Amino acid sequence: MSAKRLGTGLLLFGLVFALYSCAPVIDVDPCRTTEPYGFLGGLWHGMIAPVSFILSLLDDDIAMYAVNNNGGWYDLGFVLGSGILFGGGSRAVKKKS
Repeated sequence: MSAKRLGTGLLLFGLVFALYSCAPVIDVDPCRTTEPYGFLGGLWHGMIAPVSFILSLLDDDIAMYAVNNNGGWYDLGFVLGSGILFGGGSRAVKKKS
């Protein structure tokens, strides 16, 4: 790996880390009316994330990420759903010639 590529990767990681660390955790207990989303909800929301993002720019009532979720299982489903949509790690595998 070249030094330029490594530097770019570290810069991107630092930027994402800095932005992520600024996200507050909001207490949603007072507004819960339904059961929180779990793993399957996160999986689905991860797969439809690009569409949700575009629609969330047009309508304030649409969100990309369900705040009413059960925590780690929802997050895991969201990440896996996003990975399924974008090809996961299969793009990084070298094909034999």
